[in-house]
Parts: sequence; C-alpha cells; structure tokens
Amino acid sequence: MAVRSSSVAWHEARDIIWERRYRLSLGFLLMIVGRLAGLVLPATSKFLVDEVIGNARAELLPPLAAAAGLATLVQASTGFALSQILGVAAQKAITDLRKSVHDHVLQLPTAYFDSVKSGELISRIMTDAEGIRNLVGTGLVQLSGGFLTATIALSVLFYLNWRLTSLTLIVLSLFGGMMAFAFTRLRPLFRKRGELNATATGRLAEALGGIRIVKSYTAEKREGRIFGSNVDALFENVKKAVTAMAGVSAGSTIIFGTVGVLMILVGGRSILSGAMTLGDFVMYIFFTGLVAAPLVQISSISTQLSEAFAGLDRIRELRSRSTELEQDQARMPLPTVFGHIAFEDVSFAYTEGVPVLKHISFEAPAGTTTALVGSSGSGKSTLASLVLVFNRPQSGRVLIDGQDLAEIRLGDYRSHLGVVLQDNFLFDGTVSDNIVYSRPDASEQDIREASRIAHCDGFISGFENGYDTVVGERGVKLSGGQRQRIAIARAILADPKILILDEATSSLDSESESMIQDGLRSLRTGRTTFVIAHRLSTIISSEQILVIEDGEIVERGHHEELLKKGGRYRELYDRQYKLEMNRFINPGEDFTPADEEPEPSPAGFDPRKNL
Repeated sequence: MAVRSSSVAWHEARDIIWERRYRLSLGFLLMIVGRLAGLVLPATSKFLVDEVIGNARAELLPPLAAAAGLATLVQASTGFALSQILGVAAQKAITDLRKSVHDHVLQLPTAYFDSVKSGELISRIMTDAEGIRNLVGTGLVQLSGGFLTATIALSVLFYLNWRLTSLTLIVLSLFGGMMAFAFTRLRPLFRKRGELNATATGRLAEALGGIRIVKSYTAEKREGRIFGSNVDALFENVKKAVTAMAGVSAGSTIIFGTVGVLMILVGGRSILSGAMTLGDFVMYIFFTGLVAAPLVQISSISTQLSEAFAGLDRIRELRSRSTELEQDQARMPLPTVFGHIAFEDVSFAYTEGVPVLKHISFEAPAGTTTALVGSSGSGKSTLASLVLVFNRPQSGRVLIDGQDLAEIRLGDYRSHLGVVLQDNFLFDGTVSDNIVYSRPDASEQDIREASRIAHCDGFISGFENGYDTVVGERGVKLSGGQRQRIAIARAILADPKILILDEATSSLDSESESMIQDGLRSLRTGRTTFVIAHRLSTIISSEQILVIEDGEIVERGHHEELLKKGGRYRELYDRQYKLEMNRFINPGEDFTPADEEPEPSPAGFDPRKNL
C-alpha cells in the first residue's frame, strides 16, 4: 500500500512539474549560471595565496577582485531572478491545485460529506497544497543545483588531491545513507501530521461553528480537553520529526568534523611533502565547503520534499474519489422537466440492516403538492433527500417524468430544483447575495419581487443598509424567522419546476406564518412541491398527504379524506388541536405530548377552521 501510494504521489508530482516545465527550464538555466558564478570566488583563492602573496604579484589583484566582484553580481542577479520566476510559479501552482481540489470536493456526492469533517477537507485544500512549492519553486531547482555544485567541486577536489578526496567521499557517503534513511522515516511522520492537523482543525471548526451550543451547556472546558488532546497528538508527531531532524543535524556535524580531521592530517602531510601548495590547500578547503554546503541544503530540501509528497498523497487520495460530474458522463441528458415524480418500491438505509424507508411507492403528478407528515424520525426528510438525489435508494427507483434518476445527469435535473431546508443556511454576505444565490443573473427588480412574495422586503428595507446588510456567518445577525423568509425568497427567485419545503415555516410566528402562506401558495403554483411540516395548517391544501411512520406509508389521501378515515392522520390532527387548545386555555402551562409528535401550530390557531 505504501509503495502504491508513493508511486501515485510521484506520478502526481511529475504531472505538476511537467505542466510548468518552461518556467522550470528557465530556472535551471539561471541556476547553472549562478552556480558557476559561485565557483569563481573560491577558485581565485589559489592565485591569491600562491601568486599574489607567495610570488608578490600585486598586478593580479585588480583582475582577481574584478572577477570576484562580477561573479558576485551575477550570482545575486540570478538568485533574485530565480526567486521571482520560480517563486511566482510555485504560488501559482499552489493556487491552481487548491482550486482544482476545491472544485473536485464540491462535486463529490452529498453522502461523502456526511462522513468527513469539514475542517479536514479545509486542511486538505489549504494546507496540503502548500508543500508543492518545493516541487515547482526554488526547492527542486536548488536540489538539482546542489548536486551540480557538489559534482563540479568534487571533480576539482579529485584534481587537487585524489587520496584525501577518496577518504572524504567515503565519509560523505555515510551522510548520504543517513539522509536516505531519514527521508524514509520522516515521510510517514509528515503524512500523519497532515491527518492530525486535519482532525484538530475539524474539531476546532465544529466548536467555533456551534459556539452557542458549547456555551449553552457550559462545555468550554470539555471542548478545551478535546482540542488539547488533538494538539497534544500533533505535538508528539512534531516532536518525533524534530528529534529525527536533530539526529540528522548531529550526524552531519560529526561527519563534517571527521572531514575536517582528515583535512588536517592528510592535507597537512601533503603540504609538508610538497604534493600540495598552500594555495592548493586553501582552495581545497573552499571547494570542500562547496561539497558540504549543498549536502546540508539537500538534506533540508529533502525534508521539505518529503512533506510535499505526504501532502500529495492525501490530495491524490481525495481526488481519486469519483465525482457526480464524472458519474454524469455515462448518463443521459435531461433537456426538459415537467415535474412528474414517482417512487417505485424504494427502500433506503444509512446503516446497513437499519432501514429508514421501506418499499415506498407513490406518484406526485406535475404541478401538484405532496405533503409528508408523521412522527420525528419517521423518514420524511430522507424521502425528500432522495428527491434531491442527496442519497440513492438501495432498492427500487425514483423517476422523473418516467425516467430513472439513476440514469440521467444530476446537473440537468438539479437545475430545475428549489429548496427551503430546515437548516436555512445563509452565507456570510449581504442579504442580496444570499437571495440571488439561486440565480446569479437575476436583476434587482427580480430580487425585490421575490422578497415581496416571501414577505421579507419589509424587514429588509428597515435595515440601515437594506439589501446590502451583511447577515454574518450562517445568518447569525438575523432572527430565525428572517433567515427562513430569506431562504424562501431564494427559492422563489430560482423559479424551479420541483420544490422541496422542509419545515419552511417552522421558525415563523403565527402572524408571519399567515403572511408567508400566501407566498408559499404562489410559489407552489404550477410546480411539483413536496412539503414536510409538523404544522398541519401548512399542508391542508395539498393534493395528497402521505402519512409516514417507521419508514412506511401508512395512509395517503387529501385532508378531508384522511380525517374521515380516523387513522393516524386524524390522531396527529386531534393531538395538535388539543395541544393548541391547552395552550390557549392555559397559556402558562407547559404541555408536552406523551410521545414525540409534530411541532405545535402557532398559539390561537384552530386547524378546524380550515376544513
């Protein structure tokens, strides 16, 4: 598995590098020029010692100084150009990879997000992409430059003293073996670090997103302990990596110290025997530094590359998951939608062996409203999620205009959907941004008309900045009823063929609900609508009502028909009526039904008046 993961990461790295081969080629050219210029200064040391100092040839000082100065300017210029060319390329590569992974993640099936924390995905998109700067930035070029410099310097060292160089090379080969071992050990640590960081980030995002729940249950210390354990695990990982890198550093010090000892012993004897001049020895010291310095640099870059490959491992794992867009390639297009929905013997379970829906069959003709009622947890929202294709049935079929949803393109189908979910999610932007989210090309007049129908134009106009008012993260600056009406306006603006209303009036008081019912009736006209509601007042006008209990349809029909049957619907209806009467007669008494039942209607509402 590790071998396969490594080969996949290398394949990913190769693709990234190939896409930017022209910039990298230019970077390599600049690197070669800069590295060659860097050899000039140490090469002049021999002439300075042997000729200028040893033979008193002062006339050589100006040309030697000019050569060193020019080489320094070339080295500085190529270094600056290299950072600009490859630094920009690296940041562009990071940006492109983040966008690519983000687009891929958004196309993954909805069921995937039910099993993965958002913080983990954020970490993969934002953090894991950072490492590739060492592939297409200066890191890879510096690595190649280090090898180039070390090779040239090593050739010069063999020329100056092959015996001393052979011994030095043996010692340095130990350094190379140590680095290869460290690379093998560090890569799993960096991969694990990414996972630990994602876990900590995910829990932190959850705690901050649910801060009101955290504070309501005085769970600050509990969350602190959970976060503390996550970052402690991250610390242990970092500690191991730091220890390993410190070991490499200590080993490097010993190895380079050994090289120094060899130079003193062997080099000193060579000077005394006349095999080397003093200038040769000084030059040898400089060029030994040119071999050692790149090796130290290589060790540092190798660690960074190890981290980059660990990130690519995780990104590749994510990108290997099939997206809805990829799955759509094998499906049929859906040019038009009339809105006839049919369920044929549909069963579904989130957990194997624990069915949520059992053999559901019904039809919702185009332009009609189907209401779903029943106890909490009976399967109403799950049924709606199958209409939205957030989930797929384990058995049976869901049809749109006679075509199986499993065989048509989701993008085509969902372009005809509108939804008001119980969550009423709003983005951290303006009121206008949130309403127009369902139809970005809508005009200001269209936005205001949708708001008028949803009865939210009044309170929006009362804001100081009107439609430019920022609603905050998840709409936190608005009341629940205001968020709900903006969500309804968003659905109205979408002008969908199929509409899902999941507790669309649950956050509204009786006055607001009365106003919004007109808007919902207008919205439902000519559209196939599914209404999930605990308040029976919202579903009385539906063409059909499905009573769902324990994942099965136990009753179906319209309001009056179901009342006459005296079954489960009548029981729900009477229970709600008694609850409202109890609240009307005893407004201060807290009345709770014996079993978990629908949410109550607004105080003062008598459902019998709507018969």
